[in-house]
Amino acid sequence: MEQNGWGSSPFCDVYSLGLMPFADVWTLQKNLVQSHRDSPQPDRLLLVEHPGVYTLGQGSTLDHLKMPAEALPYPLFRTERGGEVTHHCPGQLVGYPILNLKQHQSDLHWYLRQLEEVLIQTLAAFGIAAGRQAGLTGVWVGNHKLAAIGIKVSRWVTMHGFALNVCPDLSGFAAIAPCGIADKPVGSLAQFCPGITVEAVQPVVIASFAQVFGVKPVIQNAFPPGL
Repeated sequence: MEQNGWGSSPFCDVYSLGLMPFADVWTLQKNLVQSHRDSPQPDRLLLVEHPGVYTLGQGSTLDHLKMPAEALPYPLFRTERGGEVTHHCPGQLVGYPILNLKQHQSDLHWYLRQLEEVLIQTLAAFGIAAGRQAGLTGVWVGNHKLAAIGIKVSRWVTMHGFALNVCPDLSGFAAIAPCGIADKPVGSLAQFCPGITVEAVQPVVIASFAQVFGVKPVIQNAFPPGL
């Protein structure tokens, strides 16, 4: 492993789940979090695209919906994560790290900034200068938000995570004020890199995640336990 540049870093099992309904991956996350509570587990990173769906944070308000919930074009779920309403759809790469932060750093602000750094480094690899905006979570290019982050941490085990707009149809965001922010547009990597695909971006996300969190990625070909 020294020859691969990862030194003595811990392993992180990486699962590419393809296109999978939000509810199925939500259940999988909860099962994996329970496994972490029951016994020591490796770090895991789930990478997935979702069919169209809206999700709400645990304490989020319906005021950020621009129409009644029953009139939304896609299903709506209220979850345990922080943050307001967001939208997932094909062409958006969603990452769900299942980590025990006691093995990294027991600090939620540190964890959020690390996730942002993963995405900033990913976009930099495609020549895009992304960054943060003061007081807001996520990753931005100018005034456009390209990546959203919403997490849940219980007993220092993480779930939920980040969503990077690679090449999605952004029209579904028109039904909401994404993350409760009405005055800043949502953007995508494809606006800056025409023809980009999720398949091209995913290995860069994995490498950036490994670098930022100091782990050795182990690509798993089987589905994770608990699915």
